[in-house]
Amino acid sequence: MSTTKGVLISLVAAAVLSLSACGSGDNPSAPPATSASPASAPPTVRVVGPLTPADAQALATMNERVKEYVALHVKLERSLPKLPKEATPEQIDKNQRALAKLVLKARAAAKPGDIFTSEARPVIKRLCASVFGGPDGKQLKASIMDENPVTPVALKLTVNSRYPDTVPLTTVPPQVLQTMPKLTEDLEYRFIGDWLILLDVHAHVIADFIEDVLPK
Repeated sequence: MSTTKGVLISLVAAAVLSLSACGSGDNPSAPPATSASPASAPPTVRVVGPLTPADAQALATMNERVKEYVALHVKLERSLPKLPKEATPEQIDKNQRALAKLVLKARAAAKPGDIFTSEARPVIKRLCASVFGGPDGKQLKASIMDENPVTPVALKLTVNSRYPDTVPLTTVPPQVLQTMPKLTEDLEYRFIGDWLILLDVHAHVIADFIEDVLPK
């Protein structure tokens, strides 16, 4: 066997071994969880799969309203005196309530559906139904209701009302966050009973809500 031929055989054997190793190695790790907007989140990391173009367009109306609300929020918050770095709980509460008053005045005519738009609401309900109708759905709902066994109607919740001081802030399952449009740090999704709440974190007020999101 010539030297050249021997070298070629060695190279082919090495390539075969390399391919074999790749095929028998560990599978690549699953992509990390994400809270990215359904409009941009890759299908592999979305809990309920990719959105249809119609669904994405419907949620786009909500995203625009969120941007408008956040712009208003930032403008109002900047008009207040800045809190010191080592603010006391009393100072934080005072600032929070002052911002809430400004939000209420600026949005005096606000109503349900101003942010969770009429186009977005049925899509959000359907997405949540898919999450809570999945294999872990009952456990997810139980965890929410255990933290927050209240009746929103009895609390007389309204848009712009202060989040009830007697109601704890529930933990929102990551499966829901992976399904819903992504929010800025000024807003959060929360559940009060079976209602999905859009909470203004700094003002501690309810910016909008959707009733009966959790399955019965």
